[in-house]
Amino acid sequence: MGVAVTDGLGLTAQPHATLERRGGRRDLDEIAGVVNKFDAERVVLGLPLDPNGRAGRAARAAEAFAERLRAVLTVPVELIDESFTTVEATEILLAADLSRARRKQVVDRVAAALILQRWLALHSAPAPGSP
Repeated sequence: MGVAVTDGLGLTAQPHATLERRGGRRDLDEIAGVVNKFDAERVVLGLPLDPNGRAGRAARAAEAFAERLRAVLTVPVELIDESFTTVEATEILLAADLSRARRKQVVDRVAAALILQRWLALHSAPAPGSP
């Protein structure tokens, strides 16, 4: 699972870590640890919709995981379409000329940063004086 965090102003997303999926309560506890470490105000999860924007099996699994997280966290848990973020992350890493092994290590956290940046862009406050 890729993890990204935002700066204090909520303007940019930075890749942070890749958490190994272990299943069950261990995954929830690990995410709760990250939330506590960064004093996070919310958790944003990627929602893997199909190419037509419909929720298939993977999206339903993400929604179920979000519900389990909501049961253990005190902050909101939100979902956002993650379509093509892994492809985008891979392209960014290829452009940076990272080796295949290094790309494999960081692609999930870069994709997480893209997902978080997408959420930030959708939820940013309008600039003062803008309509």
